Formats: sequence, C-alpha cells, structure tokens
Amino acid sequence: ACSDRGHDAAAAAHGICPFQRFQEFLILISVLEQYFSQLIKDELRHEPTPSQARAIRLLSRFQLTPCANALVILRGYAGTGKTSLVAALVRVLKKLQRPVVLLAPTGRAAKVFSLYAGHPAYTIHRFIYRQDTFKGEDTRFSLGFNSLKNALFIVDEASMIASGEGGFSESVFGTGQLLDDLLRFVYGGNNGCRLIMVGDTAQLPPVGEADSPALQDDVFTRMGMTVGSVDLTDVVRQDDASQVLAGATHLRQMIAENPDALPCLAGSAKGEVRFLPGDELIEALVSDYDKFGADEVIVVTRSNKRANVYNNGIRSQIFYREEELSRGDLIMAVKNNYHWPEKAAAALPKGESLPFSFIANGDVAEVLAVRNVHEQYGFRFADVTLRFPDYDGQELDCRVLLSTLQSEAPALTADESRRLYEAVLEDYAHISTKKERMKALRSDAYYNALQIKYAYAVTCHKAQGGQWQRVYIDQGYLPPDALGVSYLRWLYTAFTRTSDRLYLVNWPEEQRVTAP
Repeated sequence: ACSDRGHDAAAAAHGICPFQRFQEFLILISVLEQYFSQLIKDELRHEPTPSQARAIRLLSRFQLTPCANALVILRGYAGTGKTSLVAALVRVLKKLQRPVVLLAPTGRAAKVFSLYAGHPAYTIHRFIYRQDTFKGEDTRFSLGFNSLKNALFIVDEASMIASGEGGFSESVFGTGQLLDDLLRFVYGGNNGCRLIMVGDTAQLPPVGEADSPALQDDVFTRMGMTVGSVDLTDVVRQDDASQVLAGATHLRQMIAENPDALPCLAGSAKGEVRFLPGDELIEALVSDYDKFGADEVIVVTRSNKRANVYNNGIRSQIFYREEELSRGDLIMAVKNNYHWPEKAAAALPKGESLPFSFIANGDVAEVLAVRNVHEQYGFRFADVTLRFPDYDGQELDCRVLLSTLQSEAPALTADESRRLYEAVLEDYAHISTKKERMKALRSDAYYNALQIKYAYAVTCHKAQGGQWQRVYIDQGYLPPDALGVSYLRWLYTAFTRTSDRLYLVNWPEEQRVTAP
C-alpha cells in the first residue's frame, strides 16, 4: 500500500502520511489480536500455562492473517491442556458466529471430540467425500465440494492420519491420499476456509509410517502451505496429581531421551493406576461392566491373538455366552463395508438418510438380534441387527462373516478373500456376460458380508482415538528386542485411552514402582 502512488497522493491530499496509515493498520491488527487472545483466555477459565499462552497468541494471529494458505499445527502431550484450549477456541468462535467444523479420523474419536468441545464432530471421510454410484466392492468416494465460507476446520487425533496408502487412507477414497484430499477440500475453493491440525506426536503413527505426517511442519510446507505451529509441553496445574498423567509424562520423556530403556510405571492399590494380578481380573471386569457398561470398558493388547484369548474368556466367564454370536455382544468391523448402508439408505423414505454412508474399519456395534446362522462356501455367516453407539444409536440389518471372529489375522487373508470371491462368482456362472455376472456378484449378500471381531479386547491401533472410563492394559510377554520407540509409543497410546482409571494386568515386577 505504501508503494502505490495513487494511494499515496490521495493520502497526502488529506494530510495523512501513507507510512502513518500503515502504522495505524498494524496497531489495529495488534489490538484485534489482543482482543481475540483475551476472549480465548476468558473461555479457558484458568490461567494459561506458558506454552498455552504461546498457542493462544498463534491462534489469534491465525484468525486475522490475510494469508489464504495459512495452517496451524497444535501439538500437545497428555495433560498439557490441548483439549481445554481447543474447547475454549470453539466456544469463542461460536459466540462470534464464525462457522467451525470439527473432524476426527474415526467415529469413536469424533464422538469424544464432540463431547469435550461441546460441538458436533464428524469423521473426516464422511465429511469430505461423497459416494459415487454404488458398485459394491468397486464403489468409490469422490472428494466433495466445500460450500462453507470462512469456516475453521479443526482436526483432532491428527497423529492417526496417513499421508498415503495405509492407515486411514484407502484408494477408494478420492486420490487415496487422505492428507492431500483434506487440504484440497478445505482450501481448494478459495473461500477463506482454514485448517488446524491437533494431535500428540508421542502416540502411535499411522500403520506403515515412522512418524505422523499430519503433525509435521515440513510436510505442509512442501505442499505450499504457510505453517504456524506450537507445542504444548507444560502440564496443567490441576492435573499434577494424576497417576495416569505422571505415567504418560514419564513415557513421553523416555521416547525423547532414553527410548531403549525398560519403563517403570507407578501404581497403587486405590489410585488411578493399579497393578492387577491375573486372578483378580474377572472380578474387576465384572464390577466395571456392571457400573459403566461394556462400551465404557476396554482391554488393550499387543496382538490379535492375545485379543482373541481375552475376548473368548470375557464372553464365556463373564457373560456366559456359548454361541458364536449372541444378543448383547459388542463387535468391531475390521474392514470397510459399503453394501449394507447403501441398501438400508435405499429403503428409507424420501428425505431421510443414515448418519453414515459406509461402515468403517474400527466401528463398534452392539448385536441386537442374531438370525440364520449357517455355513456357506466354507465360511460361517449370520444375519444380524446391529446398533452403532457412536452414530446416534443407528440400527442396521446386515449379514456378518463369523469366520473372522477367531482369526489371528486382522481380517480375511488375501487367500481367504480370493477363495470367497471365486466360490460366490461360481454361483453366477450361468449368467452369459461377464458384466452381468460381476453386477450380480457385487450385490451378493455373502460377498458383501461384514467382517467382524469381538470388541471387548482390541489391539492398541484399534483403540487409538477412543476413550473409555476403564482401560485394562496387557502387554503380555515382552522379548528384549521389543523395546524401543515403537513399544513406548504403544504403551503411551494405551495409557492415555482412559478418562478415569487404568489397570496394568500381570505387570512385571521390574516395571513397577509403588506410588504413595
């Protein structure tokens, strides 16, 4: 503006120096930043820590910057007030009537985000993608159109977001590059929308990646973004006495300073963190199931094999269930499924819709009814009615594949998938054209059966992003070569899944410290 001679002349004609105008503009921006900062501090409802104060200044500047491709990364360890700061920002934006969209990688994470932020949250996939014409297994989801103006998008649990194939990115969604697609959705319309990525770098990164790309400045800089970032490192004062927080802080420090050492965790008989002998496990689980319900209690293990042992023991010894699948069972989808939501949506009255367009890998449901248990093509199936607690209790009828319940693999293996495909396709051999045969296959209930596992005990990757009132951690036998950053991140992620109490099951003596 100072170099524009026309503006200079106009300003001079009114006795105003262009440089003075520029100074006044900077003063105005500074005043607005201070005003916005004070609004956040008022909503924070406690004196900000030094790192929170830095984050507040960055967020205030971010709201006023004219830079169209600006993005903020808010990194924070457990107990540093990341949650309360984001919630305060959301309350400020709502009071200022600014549009805000909360997103998370999974349904459980979105539900947790919504609860602490006091604002609806959605999964990334379901918000930014739209479903193309249904084609069964070949169904694709294209990047949708962002019709919002000047909206702030806040993504929680960003450590889970993969940059490409693997993790929560799949080739059926957009370009197969979730991070790229998210940026394109938010910034592609040149409509003033901005993005904040929120996460914890000490948690497990996406499957197949050494670090979490969505929390790294240089990843976005290479994409042409102007990045501002801040790390919350100061523990919020009122959480100082938390044993869970103390343990998480200890593990995080080991990740940074001494990753090859054996961690020793503090616990006590009546505190937040408790050492639990195996012979007391059943009694503790029964008490917690009665008090909180099965969907607020989780066992976290290091392998699917170990999770199977726990799931079978819990079902037989606590719930006395003898059938493969029973009413009341909690199950988890272990592969994305598009067929059954599409079928249910097609039967709805005009104007109504489901809260999800597909069942995502990791979604949890309660079994309301089990019918028609049978074997076909060398696999076991059942027709069920499911209720999805993370999606407003939506009920859905579908066929499930019982054979994956006891498998030590995460889902059907490649050989098993091929065997099912070929067996089902053979039933349509009488159809003369390949196109029509494939069309019949893609609408087949057996071919589209939902792959499931029990959800009482899960691996840490499946638990990531969720939060339960009672969390039981079983690391099993820990061979010497298992130590290192990956193990510490696994333990840190499992440790931070609880909102109330944590049990360390059969914990080795050499990894214990008795807390006062």
